[in-house]
Amino acid sequence: MLVGGANVAAAQRREVAVDGAGHENSAMPKIVVTHWVHPEVVEALRPHGEVDANDGRESWAADELGRRVRDADAVVVFMPDRVDDAFLAAAPRLRIVAGALKGFDNLDVAACTRRGVWVTIVEDLLTVPTADLALALLLALTRNVVPGDRRVRAPGYAGWRPVLYGSGLEGRRVGIVGYGRLGRAVAKRLAGFDAEVVVHDPAAAGDPRALPLAELLATSDHVVLTAPLVPATFHALDAAGLAQMKPGVYLVNVGRGSVVDEGAVAAALATGRLAGYAADVFEFEDLSLPARPRAIPPALLAFPDRTVFTPHLGSAVDDVRREIALSAARSVIDALDGRKPRGAVNDVR
Repeated sequence: MLVGGANVAAAQRREVAVDGAGHENSAMPKIVVTHWVHPEVVEALRPHGEVDANDGRESWAADELGRRVRDADAVVVFMPDRVDDAFLAAAPRLRIVAGALKGFDNLDVAACTRRGVWVTIVEDLLTVPTADLALALLLALTRNVVPGDRRVRAPGYAGWRPVLYGSGLEGRRVGIVGYGRLGRAVAKRLAGFDAEVVVHDPAAAGDPRALPLAELLATSDHVVLTAPLVPATFHALDAAGLAQMKPGVYLVNVGRGSVVDEGAVAAALATGRLAGYAADVFEFEDLSLPARPRAIPPALLAFPDRTVFTPHLGSAVDDVRREIALSAARSVIDALDGRKPRGAVNDVR
C-alpha cells in the first residue's frame, strides 16, 4: 500500500494560484517520471502532484528532459539518467530525486545534498532477478546455448553431432567478486548446482570462502562479477587481472560495466585466455565516468559464439519492475508530504 493518499495536504496542494500577470497556475507539485512505468505508478502519484511521465520506451533527448524538469518538484529517474550539478541547476525547484534503481553512481549525491535535494534508491528489489539472470548467463555461456540455437535454426540441421561441448557447474570452482546482497544471492543459487563457491570482497574477510582477488582469479573455473562501481572496483579486471586467470575461464558480469576493461576482455577472448564472456552491463552505460566509451567496443562484439550479451535485463521481471517504480513513487510521496523519504541515501534536513 502507498503511504500518504489523497489527504488534506494533497487537497491543499490542488488549489490554483494566480501569478503577477493574472495567469492561473496549478499549485500542485510537478512530478516528472523520465522513463516508461506501469500505469499503476502514474495513478499512485496523481493525487500528490501533476505527473509528467514518459509514455515511450526510449529516453527523452537531453533538451526535452531539461525542459520538463525545469519546474519539477520531484523526479523519478532510471539508469540512463545523469543527475549532476548542471541537471540540478536547470531544475531549481527539485525536492527529491527518486531513483528506480539500486546502483546510483549516475546520481551525484553530494551535489544533491548541497542543494537540499533528497536522493533515494530501491535497495532490495533488484537482487533476486539479477541473481537469476547471472545464473542464466553463466549457463548460457558455459553450455553454448546461443551458438546451439543458431545451429538448430540454420538450413539443413541434421540433428546431434559431437560439437559445442561446454563446461558444467557441478564440482567447478566459481569465484564471486563482490559479496553484498547480489553476490550472496548468486552463491545461494550456485549451491543448488553443487558448485564450489569462493568469494572476494573486503567486507567478507571473515567468511571461510573469502580469498584474495589474485588467488580467486588464479584458481576459479568461472568468475561472476557482482561488484558495484566505486573507485576501488574500476577496471578491477584489466589486462593484468585477466592475465592472473587460468586459461579457459568463463567470465560473467552483472555488476557494472566498468568493473572490467572491455578492451582487455576482447584481447583475452582473442588469445583464448578467456573461454567466454557474458555481460548484462557495459562500460558506456556508466554515466558517472566522463572518459567512458560511448559504445560497446567492436572487438568485444566479434566473438558471437563465445559471448552472451543482454540489454541490462537484471531486474527486467514485470512485477518486479512495477514494484521498483512504486517504491520510488512512495519515496516521492514521502518527500512531498514533508517526511524523510524511504530509501534515502542522504540527509538534507
